[in-house]
Amino acid sequence: MSIKIGNTTLKHGLFLAPMAGFTDYSFRAICREHGAEYTVSEMVSAKALCYEQISKKNSDEAYKTATLCRLDSNELPMAIQLFGSEPQYVAEAAKMIEERSYKRCTASTLPTAIDINMGCPMHKIVGNGEGSALMKNPALAANIVNATAKSLKNIPVTVKIRAGWDSESKNAPEMAKILEDAGASLICVHARTREQMYNPGIDLKIIEKVKSAVKIPVIGNGDILSAADAVSMIDKTGCDGIMIGRGAIGNPWIFEEISSYLDGEEYLQPTLNDRLEACVRHIRMICSDKGEITGGAEIKKHAVMYIKGVRSAASVRNSIMKSHSTAEIEDIISRLIDESC
Repeated sequence: MSIKIGNTTLKHGLFLAPMAGFTDYSFRAICREHGAEYTVSEMVSAKALCYEQISKKNSDEAYKTATLCRLDSNELPMAIQLFGSEPQYVAEAAKMIEERSYKRCTASTLPTAIDINMGCPMHKIVGNGEGSALMKNPALAANIVNATAKSLKNIPVTVKIRAGWDSESKNAPEMAKILEDAGASLICVHARTREQMYNPGIDLKIIEKVKSAVKIPVIGNGDILSAADAVSMIDKTGCDGIMIGRGAIGNPWIFEEISSYLDGEEYLQPTLNDRLEACVRHIRMICSDKGEITGGAEIKKHAVMYIKGVRSAASVRNSIMKSHSTAEIEDIISRLIDESC
């Protein structure tokens, strides 16, 4: 099983899902080290990126959207994900990213693709007709993809969708075909409806139907927490690859586990010590990248996932969430390492 996206070929099609507030530079790097073949940025507001271009302010605060488009050559293959409901803004933002012509651009290279978010279920996104709200408006979704594809010269457009808006409108197969005809080069299907949000339970049949409806690669997404889950999704749907989101938080080794299984190789689960040491490294990476204040606040949600399985995990989680510095979090993790020796 291999996938081609533009000029890039992936051996197994192991994708790290875009997750707002999680898939930043540090986490993407850690997942790549453990076998993620392809990563996607946190979602970027196309309209905000365009509006930043007319800002007369010089502070970094005025260019927060631009920082989300950061891309170093060592991150490839990687996509920048845009969201929006107005074709002209999504297309213009994609063009600026390809040309690296936007203010405060820190990208040193082109992304592998521009991914368009049509799956986010959050109220503030769908309330603006963006994200999974586009599942209710296939014609507009097609216009967004078509305009974006036409605005780009050298990189393809991919799209992430959901099974549908609700249980009465699971239109992912029809939507995927429309988007393929509009110029999409790959479709990722989160096998839940917007109505389900992130509640347990996915519909593998919907991924299978999407795969039958289109000729472009189809990536399956949802509830992949182990190699067994990944292989089950592949076998039952025929999808070309898989995208892992929450299953990788605190467990970036999941990519190694899946690739080992697919290659017929033995896989050794990380020890508790491995996980705790990785947590310390993640703390240092995110603080080096974002600084003590921002990094210290954002690492907490990762740290509480790395400690799964430790004794008195609930108490440790509570201590981490109440901590006031990264040094304090490191101290908590270091004590756990000493106790596990």
